[in-house]
Amino acid sequence: MAEERNRQKVYSTPELASILPFLARHAANVVAFPLSPISCGLFPASNSITNPLKSNTRKYFEFTALCLLAIAIIWWFGRKLDWSEVRRSVSHANPYLLGLAVLMISVAYVFRAARWGALLAPLAKASLRNLFVATTVGFGAVFLFGRAGEVVRPVVLPMREPRVRPAASFVTIMIERIYDCIAVVVLFAVNLLWFRPPINDAGSLLRVRVVGAGLLVVVIAGVFGLTKFRKHSEGAVAGLKPFLERRRFVPAAVTKAVVSILEQLAKALRVLVDARELAITVGWTAMVWLGIAFANLLVLRAFGLPFGITETIFVLGWSLVGSLVPTPGGAAGAFHAATAAGLLFLGVTKETAAAISIVMHLVDFGPAVIFGFIYFIRGDINLSRLRSLTSADAVEHAVEDEPITDDVFGQANLETATIRD
Repeated sequence: MAEERNRQKVYSTPELASILPFLARHAANVVAFPLSPISCGLFPASNSITNPLKSNTRKYFEFTALCLLAIAIIWWFGRKLDWSEVRRSVSHANPYLLGLAVLMISVAYVFRAARWGALLAPLAKASLRNLFVATTVGFGAVFLFGRAGEVVRPVVLPMREPRVRPAASFVTIMIERIYDCIAVVVLFAVNLLWFRPPINDAGSLLRVRVVGAGLLVVVIAGVFGLTKFRKHSEGAVAGLKPFLERRRFVPAAVTKAVVSILEQLAKALRVLVDARELAITVGWTAMVWLGIAFANLLVLRAFGLPFGITETIFVLGWSLVGSLVPTPGGAAGAFHAATAAGLLFLGVTKETAAAISIVMHLVDFGPAVIFGFIYFIRGDINLSRLRSLTSADAVEHAVEDEPITDDVFGQANLETATIRD
């Protein structure tokens, strides 16, 4: 018992109010801080203590399975390639254009950091430097560990910016993902309307345009659905919770997680009601993806391909489909196979397509890995604390137990209006 009391101290909110002013209005709450500063009360702190073996075993099993999947895809991708020809293609690539592509991707990471700051603005202020550190470290983690590294970015920022609450960090990442999905689909779909296949095949062209129109319809329906969800989220979530609770085959933890995510999403979508803030975040999103597209164009030109922006966006769409596979190494294998498939459709030889996919993958993720490594070496990121905060229990507590209340948004909007006046 003594050890358990030492492990977890409980403070009433008034005692914390001097340190965490935003908790002052919730004086009736009791916040528990066990081993992690982002863990709060709905789940008992003993979850991470009494059953760590099961959680760790599942985590390592999933990571091993994804590694095996990546190896299988890479084997399938390279089994019939002439690797001497692939090496020759890489050796003949223009190093100056590749260097410029790396620089452009680095600038795109700055754009990402600036957009994240704009999304966070109604909730908390964060410096561009700390946003950039969290962004590059996060994408570096995704490259090394696959989707298991997704939680690193929203955890690193509160480590460096005490004003940013973990829940705010997580839900703004959710909104960022929505932005990216919409931007990529619109970019790819609109591009397909002007895209011309290398072979003059009327049937292929018609199918391509049908796909483009279908994607646009999906985007419009998605935006409409999000708008409706934001307006009617309270009733929708209130109805969904008892519906799931009545289903015996749905675990209580799943119900709680689904309801919590929907509540957080509904709150986070309110960040977008301001027309000025919406225009700023949309502008940054356009800068991000135009920067990525331009960098990929430079990679294609470095290999001597006379492609323009239309072909580049077409290949980018294939690359992003491959990146959805959550294998370690930044969707290793799947990214390469999908990118090469898009290039083969454009008439590129399979060895050149393989060489381009390998180099493009390194260009897209390399800067984040390098910057992240530099920040770790300099001591800007505490590795032991990062491991603690990215554990499954810590992340679960951060997302589910720390609500972003209407009062926070109201106060933030009031402060913004006061500043403008």
